[in-house]
This record gives sequence, structure tokens and C-alpha cells, in this order.
Amino acid sequence: MTTSVRRNEPIREWRTGDSVAGFAFVARREARRDRYGQEYLDLELTDASGSINAKAWPDSPVLASRFDAHDFVAIEGVVKSFKGELQLSLNACRRTQDSDRESGFDEADLVPASTEDIERLTERLGAIYPGALERPALRQLVERALDQHGAALREHPAAKVIHHAYLGGLLEHTVSMAELALAVAGHYPKLDRDLLLVGILFHDLGKLVEIGAMPANDYTVPGVLIGHVVIGRDMLREAARGVEELDKELLLHLEHLVLSHSGRREYGSPVEPSTPEAIALHAIDDLDAKLNQVEAVRRFGGLQFVRGLGRKVWVGAEGEEGEATGDDVDDVDDGPDKDGESARA
Repeated sequence: MTTSVRRNEPIREWRTGDSVAGFAFVARREARRDRYGQEYLDLELTDASGSINAKAWPDSPVLASRFDAHDFVAIEGVVKSFKGELQLSLNACRRTQDSDRESGFDEADLVPASTEDIERLTERLGAIYPGALERPALRQLVERALDQHGAALREHPAAKVIHHAYLGGLLEHTVSMAELALAVAGHYPKLDRDLLLVGILFHDLGKLVEIGAMPANDYTVPGVLIGHVVIGRDMLREAARGVEELDKELLLHLEHLVLSHSGRREYGSPVEPSTPEAIALHAIDDLDAKLNQVEAVRRFGGLQFVRGLGRKVWVGAEGEEGEATGDDVDDVDDGPDKDGESARA
């Protein structure tokens, strides 16, 4: 019996057992060794609809192919499931060439992007910043920041992997948080709404430097050595230098909002939230990031494992075929146990 091949279909539509062929972007490429000491490749492949972990096992001809991280590639393989997540076992993978355009290759189809309209998100951002701010000094601070970084904010991802990790993701995340902050500040009127809103704008601005733009979306040298939290604090200080009416106490509070937004030291915050506005900002950030991760798996239905949460989440009725729910996990696996991420069959 011949198995039909799904050609040039979006990654998000792949299901366990599918034979697939098409094109993808190599977001990550790592050479590893299995429990028997044999080399295999561990990849992260993406297109505009999403991403999937892929493996080229020791017996695969893919190991002899020449391609690198951040290349566009032509691929063939079989979709499997391991520990509740889809995984592609590669049979072929090579760099794309101009002749592939006749077969449907288009770079624009392979860059993950926000499902929100970027122009509409920009309008929503402009409806809040700077008009919703009461203090003239904070309005000026925000205007300076947006004049310098607004264009990059429209296109940058908010993270490398976990949440909003796509074109326009940082803008989507910032707008969502700012709109949530208006509701939270309305419910808790003792919160300083101005500070909360400005803190949200700056909290992840350091990611413009920490990670590269799409499609590469990889950590930069400053990102590895310093990190977005401290970089964001420095960007805040830079913008504040031209605002004479911004007093030191207000600036100190804003710096605390940026430095503490990850919530705990083990999550990357040099300090933990220690003001009402800092507590609110962290909670809003955490909520928006977690729900974004859940939305990414909602299409499958049922119980889905969300990597960033470290647990399964119920996302409604079962998907059409019940794939990737964790019930069809390949228990027999020849890959490395310690990684817990292989689905070799």
C-alpha cells in the first residue's frame, strides 16, 4: 500500500503518521550522539504556521547533506509523536535552490508571524502610548523610546522559543499587556497606571538587542553575556537622559519594574517585584505569556503538553484525529534518554 505524501502543507496541519515533503527554515541545528555513540542531528524546523522538532538519525542520508542553521531547506520525512509532542523523522534535507521556486518554495511562507494584523496592532499601541499617560515627563519618555525603537518593535519576536516567538510577536505581547494593564488599573485604582504602562513598554524592549530579528531569531552576543532584562534597563536610562522633568525617584521605580518583571531570580530577574506596580506587571506578563503558549496547541484539542508550562493542559474537545495528545507516545525509542525529546522508530 502506497502512503500519500502531504506536499507543501503548513507544519501546523501535520499529524502523527503523515509523510510530508516541502520546505522549511532551520531555526536550530545541533549534532548529538545517541546512547550507542552514533551521531544524529537535532533540528528545529519552522514555517509561517509554526515549528516542529526534527531528527536525522544515524542511518539517515541527511547526515551527509550540507546545510546549516538559518538555511532554507527542502525536506522529506515522517511525522511521529514522542511525549505528547509531534516530531519529524527526516529522510531527506538539503539547502533550497532557485529551481525550487517552481515547486512552491517562497521564503515568506517559512517565517513564523503573528496572526494579528500588524497595522491594527500598531494602531492599538498608538491608542495607549503616549495618550493614556497623564504625566508629561512620562509621555516624553515614551515618545523618545518609540521614535528610536518603534520600527523594530513592529517586527521583532518576543522570545526565541517559549511565547510570541514570531514576526510581530513583541508588538503583539506589548499591546496585549498594555490593554490588560488598563483593565487591571481600573479594578485596582490605587495602582499608578502611568508607571505600570511605561514599565510594560520597556519591560521586554531589551529583546530587540538580546535576540536577532526573524527569521534567525537567535541569541546575540550581548543577549548571552548581558540579557534582555539589564539591556532593557539600560535602554530606559538612555531614553530618560533627554527628559529633564523625570525625577530620580520615578526613574528608579521604572528601573525596578524592568529589572523585576520576570518575577524570580531563578527566572532571570536580578530583583523580585517589590512594589504594587511591579507585582501587577509581572502577573500581567506571566498571564499573557502562558495563554499565548496554550493558544499555540489549542488546535489539537484534548490534553496537550505545553513545554513552557511543563505540564499538560486541557484545551477543549479532541482534535479531529486526536494527535499529539500524549496518548500515542512512542514508548520504544533509540535516542538519548537524558534529552527526553526523541521519537525514533
